[in-house]
Amino acid sequence: MVASGFGRRRVAMAVLPVPVLLVLLPLLPVMAAGGGLAPAWDEAGYLLYCPCMGRFGNQAEHFLGALAFARALNRTLAVPPWIEYRHHRPPYTNLHVPYSEHFRLEPLRRYHRVISLEEFMEHLAPRHWPPGRRVAYCFEAAAQRSADKSTCPMKDGNPFGPFWDQFEVDFDKSELFKGISFSPAYKDHWIQRFPPSEHPVLALPGAPAQFPVLEEHRPLQKYMEWSDAMVKKGEAYIQSLLVRPYVGIHLRIGSDWKNACNMLKDGTAGPHFMASPQCVGYDRSAAVPLTMDMCLPDLREIKRALKLWVAKTEAKSVYIATDSEPYTTEIQQFFQKKFKVVSLQPEVPQIDLYILGQSDHFIGNCVSSFTAFVKRERDVHGKPSSFFGMDHPPRLRDEF
Repeated sequence: MVASGFGRRRVAMAVLPVPVLLVLLPLLPVMAAGGGLAPAWDEAGYLLYCPCMGRFGNQAEHFLGALAFARALNRTLAVPPWIEYRHHRPPYTNLHVPYSEHFRLEPLRRYHRVISLEEFMEHLAPRHWPPGRRVAYCFEAAAQRSADKSTCPMKDGNPFGPFWDQFEVDFDKSELFKGISFSPAYKDHWIQRFPPSEHPVLALPGAPAQFPVLEEHRPLQKYMEWSDAMVKKGEAYIQSLLVRPYVGIHLRIGSDWKNACNMLKDGTAGPHFMASPQCVGYDRSAAVPLTMDMCLPDLREIKRALKLWVAKTEAKSVYIATDSEPYTTEIQQFFQKKFKVVSLQPEVPQIDLYILGQSDHFIGNCVSSFTAFVKRERDVHGKPSSFFGMDHPPRLRDEF
């Protein structure tokens, strides 16, 4: 049936007048070098950016904002790879991990048009965005950092330089802008200032998004679905190491985090601190106080929260994801070894995220964007979560 249908389409095309064919040809997929069909060029334009702020949690928040921005401008988003910083273990440099290694691309298309940046560079860039025609776009203020005060700093330092170097991209000229932001309120300004007919590829030095993620963009988390490989790997760990019901906790207590949370003590930081709007609320005028227990829980607070939720869920095991000391021994002793306490500390942090997301109850860190990823995912699926220092978080305005 498929073959005959394809045959009928070929016959139908054969009788089209030549002028009509000339109009249709740019819209049809073209044959790629490997023999497959390359993606068709999108005349509505493309959006490219470097996910160059922070580790995975921050990159994920920016990704949701960039996805919304691409849709607002009606440009196809070239989904960048994740940047993993491996400076303390092999390969002792940045790793660029394709989006599809951890998540499926297809669900994103239920929201808006996307293509992986790898596919864009391989199949579309050689013809439509070749060397010599690669324009960088940035704020005038950013260009002030360059020697001539008029060049976008697209490749200045790490991770910017290595990110574009992986695709062998150098930029030939810069387009500067000011007086606009990435807020949805400026949608029409962007479209008028950079129409796709004249600016087919908007390449930005960083994500066109705010941090933390805007409240209205949190629901976009539902389009970030784990890849089959990640599900298989995560489920294997859960089934082999944990007994349900289990409580998952995220301990962000490393030395760098201690220094950050000290800003609460000296008054440098207020209730809105990094990802804290997820628990104190997005409305600054109505935000609840941000305490040290919420930012940097000590062992006393960790035991208190665990005791509460282990009892409520009748947990048989606890999973600890951490950037530092997991307190495995102390927690086991506190509960008199009545249940299993597991901490993998995997090389790939997404394993932690998956296992935390599947827990029967999750206790996270209010200020952490790593916790924020888990919280959004659990909200999508209606799973319960709390924070250290806050057992019953307020419902956010966009609650899924």
